[in-house]
Amino acid sequence: MAKGGFRGSSFGGGGGINANMIRQAQKMQADMMKMQSEMEEKTYSANAGGGMVSAVVNGKHEVLSLTINPEAVDPEDVEMLQDMVVAAVNEAMRAADSAMAESMNKLTGGINFSF
Repeated sequence: MAKGGFRGSSFGGGGGINANMIRQAQKMQADMMKMQSEMEEKTYSANAGGGMVSAVVNGKHEVLSLTINPEAVDPEDVEMLQDMVVAAVNEAMRAADSAMAESMNKLTGGINFSF
């Protein structure tokens, strides 16, 4: 092998990384950061128990509101109410995650960047 490495490649002698590729990567990074910021500000809601419990979360996975229909409050069955609260919050979180994944997929053209 020659001292200069592989000729015509980016491993030594010439070429290097194309400046256009660097610009494209920087633009993609900026677009991803903008999209993530926008997604964090959006709200996602879900209901459980036939609408007896509603939860609203944001893209940061923060619970913004929780609404419980008074009819759902049964002192004899607190466990059911707890289950409905957990179900509503979890479903709202899944909606936020799904929207984030969909937006990321559109931005990256389906390329998975998770490590």
